[in-house]
Amino acid sequence: MGLARELRRMGYEARVLGPCDGPPPASFISPLGNSLPTASNGSVAPIAPDPAAQLRTIRVLIEEDFDVIHVHEPLAPGPTETALFLHPAPIVATFHAAGVSNGYRYLNRPLGKLADNIAHRVVVSKDALALIKGSFGGDYEVLFNGVELHRYREAAPRDIGSRSIFFCGRHEERKGLDVLIAAFAALPDDVRLLIGSNGPDTKRLRAAVGDNPRIEWLGRLTDEDKIAYLKGATVFCAPSLHGESFGVVLIEAMAAGTPVVASSLPGYMNVATNGVDAVLCPPGDTAALTAALRCVLDDPALGERLRAAGNRRADDFSMTALAQRYAGIYERLAADRDQRRLDRAAAQRLGWRTGVSRWIRGLGRMMQAVRRG
Repeated sequence: MGLARELRRMGYEARVLGPCDGPPPASFISPLGNSLPTASNGSVAPIAPDPAAQLRTIRVLIEEDFDVIHVHEPLAPGPTETALFLHPAPIVATFHAAGVSNGYRYLNRPLGKLADNIAHRVVVSKDALALIKGSFGGDYEVLFNGVELHRYREAAPRDIGSRSIFFCGRHEERKGLDVLIAAFAALPDDVRLLIGSNGPDTKRLRAAVGDNPRIEWLGRLTDEDKIAYLKGATVFCAPSLHGESFGVVLIEAMAAGTPVVASSLPGYMNVATNGVDAVLCPPGDTAALTAALRCVLDDPALGERLRAAGNRRADDFSMTALAQRYAGIYERLAADRDQRRLDRAAAQRLGWRTGVSRWIRGLGRMMQAVRRG
């Protein structure tokens, strides 16, 4: 969505195709049906593998006649695989997943055939590169995820107190919310914890903490609300345990001017440097997380240093810069496609002319033979 908004601002007619549970949130979205929550990488991915969604995908791709098609997670079941199979235009593919993929392992050959239809391959991190290159080989360009910085820097903060921790992520094992809640229990009574989103562990976690007045469960948030809570919090905490290929949520917090405390996962260390623009601690270490949170909450000077450094770091992940990189790829592929069309047309014209010339020469030889006869 963010990339499409930026491309449209640059003058490109970008559209987003995908499953959409409810009314499309923007006019440039073509909904392909409802999503089907599917277990993936320790989380749940909202994909649309049903035949109805694939038929809608085929119809839109044919009717719109796009110059270039950009697919994210191209080998995931659903519209992205359908786009690769059909490939009516040059395809740019961005791979996000890291870690282990059973689909890549057991369906390597057929997925590899589909991947042959990709004109330009992109990965969002070195961890994503390790997974996809180890499975299928090939050449890849590393383009980190981008953030619409102005949305975070210009938004108004939510007033949530002077000593507050904000968490926003799916409530599941890999996000480490259990660890954060345990670490929070050891913090002073004047510190609040605000928990955004929900998930399969929400009911269990809420029952475990009871009616703790220091913890506020916010439920699902709009982008605007998420940004407002990010800007209003004293600390943003990302205590994930595994399965993070890139820390885009860390960039969002940095752009909002909020100090970051997070796990020292490889995916997060693509973005943050411990002691420079964030405080990182070992994943799953409750005592270390408590100490890191206490350190940032109790040291305003450290918080200011993290804010300033984080804001500078966020500049490296501007959505504007990312859109410009992708636009260059699109332009090259579209120009190559146009040139191939011209070459085919020229070849057809040449073939027609050659055929006529041969027919005329043949007719001439036949007439000479008749005269001699």
